[in-house]
Amino acid sequence: MSTHQTTATTLHDQPVPVRIKLAAAWTSFMFLYAYVDILNFFTPGVVGEILDGRVFEFDLSQTFSTSALALMAVPILMVVLSTALPAGASRTANIVVASLYVPVTVFNVVGESWVLFYGLGIVLELALLAFVVRSAWTWPRTATASPADAVDRLVRGTSA
Repeated sequence: MSTHQTTATTLHDQPVPVRIKLAAAWTSFMFLYAYVDILNFFTPGVVGEILDGRVFEFDLSQTFSTSALALMAVPILMVVLSTALPAGASRTANIVVASLYVPVTVFNVVGESWVLFYGLGIVLELALLAFVVRSAWTWPRTATASPADAVDRLVRGTSA
């Protein structure tokens, strides 16, 4: 008679590199930002204002569109910069850019009548920005060997 034993298996929870976490957070931030903007078109009066040449308090113009593109290009580029820059530069860039985008994000609720809609979007965006700052701030460090340690390894004939 044969018996079958079933064993509980645990999924291997492989650690995710910080660079991937940061790129994913910036990607999520941009999807959320874009989706809030797209859903905003369904807010009564918004499309009419756009057709009249106004967004919020600003006249639609090449300057406005270029400024908006530049403002959004930074977090878009952070997706690739989080993975392409050297670790120290990536850490600094993520902390600085995410911190600078907190007031930009909060500004988006100013003057809006749909506070629940924008409030939820802003809370989620701020949570992602906080995640970016925390992930970059706590970036794991590697121990660096002193020159004496390197000489000692050479004398003993061992590698790092």
